[in-house]
Amino acid sequence: MSGPLTRRAALLAGAAALAGGPAAAQTAPAREAVLQAMRRATRFMTDKVAYNGGYVWSYLPDFSRRWGELEAKPTMVWVQPPGTATMGHLYLDAFHATGEDPYYAAAEQVAGALIYGQHASGGWNYLIDFGGEGSIRDWYETYGQNAWRMEEFHHYLGNATFDDAGTSEAMQFLLRLYLEKRDPKYRPALERAIDFVLESQYPVGGWPQRHPHADDGPAYARYITFNDDVAGENIKFLVMVYQTLGDARVLDAIRRAMTSFLVTQQGQPQPGWALQHDLDLKPAAARSYEPLALATHTTATNLAQLMSFYELTGETKFLARVGEGLDWLDKVKLAKARPDGRTHPTFIEIGTDRPLYVHRTGSNVVNGRYFADHSDEKTLGHYSAYRKIDVAAMRRRLERLKATPPAEASRNSPLLSKTPIVLPRFFANQDISTSDLNAVRAPPAENKGEAVGKILSELNAEGWWPSRLAAMSNPYRGPGPKTPTPGDYASTHVGDAWDTSPYPVRDGPVGVSIAHYIENMSTLIGWLEQGR
Repeated sequence: MSGPLTRRAALLAGAAALAGGPAAAQTAPAREAVLQAMRRATRFMTDKVAYNGGYVWSYLPDFSRRWGELEAKPTMVWVQPPGTATMGHLYLDAFHATGEDPYYAAAEQVAGALIYGQHASGGWNYLIDFGGEGSIRDWYETYGQNAWRMEEFHHYLGNATFDDAGTSEAMQFLLRLYLEKRDPKYRPALERAIDFVLESQYPVGGWPQRHPHADDGPAYARYITFNDDVAGENIKFLVMVYQTLGDARVLDAIRRAMTSFLVTQQGQPQPGWALQHDLDLKPAAARSYEPLALATHTTATNLAQLMSFYELTGETKFLARVGEGLDWLDKVKLAKARPDGRTHPTFIEIGTDRPLYVHRTGSNVVNGRYFADHSDEKTLGHYSAYRKIDVAAMRRRLERLKATPPAEASRNSPLLSKTPIVLPRFFANQDISTSDLNAVRAPPAENKGEAVGKILSELNAEGWWPSRLAAMSNPYRGPGPKTPTPGDYASTHVGDAWDTSPYPVRDGPVGVSIAHYIENMSTLIGWLEQGR
């Protein structure tokens, strides 16, 4: 998820005109005004918001409360995007767009936070706590353990995770930072990250959700994970390593990973995938609201990956069963798309092709439970029962690829290139949507000058862009009661007052949103690039 947050108001009479009225569309922002706004907003982030170089997702203006995916302690920073590594990417983007050294220095501060929190195995947890082991364990036993729907935070496992792209984004950022000046001080952390991906990979090619294995952790943490595109993100990182560092070690891992998609696709009559597969390659259940079932959105993502693998390798085996998967997605789609455009049930029962819908009863983590059945009444509010999948567009892509000779399809493949390939100059303007309920992407502006003028006019006197926070959480107040609190919590994001899970709010407080800062800075960077 992403959000809005970056603005400076007193910079130019022309900028004020841009914020409203007919003159706005005619007045072009001044380049120096844009640069000044970027500097002010960034100084606020580095000097007032950052903690030891790291960030969470959102803050009240007085910093009395702060949130990552859950409410965080003042000593915590969030790895899961859009968090600390996303900010590092943004700073490097700003450095590329302006050439100004403070942005590079800010990126180095981010690297310091990530290196501090890097697990001994080379990966990262969702968060880093500079308060030490006792502080993070206390947080898990209070805020984490009582967040009803946030089962990944119920127990502190002391290992690293591939979930939600946190490790992936941190690795990509360290690679980018190292490549910027080839500063040797970043090479050890980068090598540990590469080793983490290689050593955690199963022989069959997939990756567990978490590594190293914790005996007291949930069984699904060791399963081959496709949920949140874990395998796809790891392949992307290894391809980046190969194309920039020429590290031949990663080639075998990349090819085994691509092959894992082939061997886990189920046979007829249900040629799809689950969120996770056990080590016998069979579909497996995950969290309490992720039942043993095939997942339509995961199937669509994996089919798209297989088509991308053809473009990476020119090997037709990756296209061989894509059509079967698309046929199955057409078979299990809803008879009529929902008003929001969603076309498919999320979960499909194995053996019957009937939709499975997940529900919950109770009011908090102590007395509540999840269950699945075939009723589409009162489905979960925090985990969609439906997905939007454009099967027709995927078919068109498949037909184009089938008509494209292998050598032509893979002509620009970084895997087949004989020379190193330079990474894109900008990363933070990519889709940073994960779990931040406060992060709401603004629609693209037709008039970019007007959009930039609006951003400039909204930067406040302190140097930050006010953002009305769209999500809040209940403060921790102890374990919930064993008897359900009166009320209907079947389809709400949050349960009763003891549930510390985040939930959307209307007319929430104005606060500081990292995602908003990233969004606005990326818009300003794009405007600068247009004028180069």
